[in-house]
Amino acid sequence: MTMQFLKPQNQILKNYIEGYYFISENQSFQSNRYRTFPTNFCLTTVCQNTKIVSEKKRISVLPISNPNLCSYLFYNISSPVEIIYEKPRSELTTYFKPLGILYFLDNLKLGVDNHALPDFQPHPDYLTEMDRILNIENKEAQIVALENYWLSKYRVKNLTAWENILSEIENGNKIREIANKLNISRQYFHRMFLAHIGKSPSDYRKVYRFRSIIEKHKTEKKFIKLSHESWYFDQPHFNRDFKALANTNPSSFFKNVDVKDCNLWLYL
Repeated sequence: MTMQFLKPQNQILKNYIEGYYFISENQSFQSNRYRTFPTNFCLTTVCQNTKIVSEKKRISVLPISNPNLCSYLFYNISSPVEIIYEKPRSELTTYFKPLGILYFLDNLKLGVDNHALPDFQPHPDYLTEMDRILNIENKEAQIVALENYWLSKYRVKNLTAWENILSEIENGNKIREIANKLNISRQYFHRMFLAHIGKSPSDYRKVYRFRSIIEKHKTEKKFIKLSHESWYFDQPHFNRDFKALANTNPSSFFKNVDVKDCNLWLYL
């Protein structure tokens, strides 16, 4: 499948949205199957005339004859997921940075034991507007319409406390110490983190470290140095954790996955 990952043009949106992509029904496929890797982003996906079968480690995109708009929010991508398309569909997927989606909607409730929200409709006009945007033929006009929609939903919020919490987790601070600093129990902190981020603090840290390794590999190719820079005690521990998140060892991953691609897709 050929696809261009687009960065937001608007300066406000750049703070909260990593990027987005469009797929049309007449696009060609490099392969109808690919593997995507763990991320701390939330992904909103809308597809026309489609049925999405979402499982923990596999998502199937199936065409249907009845006109519809299938809408999902994927928020707990903590292990590799295989994506299978029976044929190309008109699709729009947006990648929100951690906490980013909270600036565009209220009362988001993320399931503790789930990874996605089907029938995702954050606003009364969401499906109507997403369907209209997908039907725009000019790509530049599509981009303008999509960014204008999210800007119309943007609200200024003070999430500094949560931004600080994410920073502490990303810097390797112990979860118990973070909870103690907030004067709450570790169990309560865990529940609050799930509600805001959609995954556990430990899973968030593992995925953050995994993505950091991929970014660092662009300039540092030696795995033993990468493991030390990423707070691993030794390289076997580094290899074990990496394989758990990528389903393959570091050497094979960097050989077969184009890490310059924001999506980190491995065509199968």
